[in-house]
Amino acid sequence: MRDASPLEVQPVSGALGAVVTGLDLRVAGAREWGLVSEAFLEHLVLFFPDQSLSPLELTEVAGGFGDPTQYPFIEGLPDAPYVIPIVKEADERKNFGEGWHSDTTYTATPPMATALYALEVPAVGGDTLFANMYRACEMLSDGMRERLMSLRAVNSSLKRRGGGRSAGNRFQSVKFKNRERVLEGIHPILRRHPRTGRRALYVNELHTTRIESLTEEESAPILGYLYAHKRRAEFTCRFRWSAGTLAVWDNRCVQHYALNDYHGHRRAMLRVSIAGERPE
Repeated sequence: MRDASPLEVQPVSGALGAVVTGLDLRVAGAREWGLVSEAFLEHLVLFFPDQSLSPLELTEVAGGFGDPTQYPFIEGLPDAPYVIPIVKEADERKNFGEGWHSDTTYTATPPMATALYALEVPAVGGDTLFANMYRACEMLSDGMRERLMSLRAVNSSLKRRGGGRSAGNRFQSVKFKNRERVLEGIHPILRRHPRTGRRALYVNELHTTRIESLTEEESAPILGYLYAHKRRAEFTCRFRWSAGTLAVWDNRCVQHYALNDYHGHRRAMLRVSIAGERPE
């Protein structure tokens, strides 16, 4: 990094996550984006405070990580179709993303990354947890990894609890679409990252229904163990939001959990999914 550059990357935990300061993403040049790309692969989730982004600018910034893509069950904003609102009103009890997961693993090509921008956050609460799935994979025993390497898991949109088709009308500020559509994605339990070549644990309790070739009942003991294993505290970081912060995380090797501990307060975010490849 050249001495004149104000860009700084500060890790937030030993497992994953870093805050990037000294950068206005709206005017970042090729050198800055190169540094961001390196930090993204190293830290897996990046937090950019003090950004001022319109929905269209958010789309453009997300495009620095990859091609924006539409979320299958929520309408985008009229003037920014790749941007969806993630809002919990003060009188609502449910929120999006409550439970450890990687986004939309029930699709054939899940997003490689997600960009989430904070518009309004409660004074206390509403944090997001993130977990490093490289470490979750690497901390399994050799015998367990060997057994899982040849297995794939079935993921279904019917299982979703965090929003979309299963949400009914409980979110006032979100416009749903395709609510009768059922999507299914079958992916390796240990996914290989296309950029780093490392394996990451790739099952989650919000979307995974069973192991391919096994029944749900037969799969339950194995999946239950993996769910408990992957949320070990030493794999995680916790982020406290402030308005104007953008977070971008790598869905191929990161899971996240939106805490629902701010009843009576409004939380408003804007989200963009970034297109990915078929997991291998």
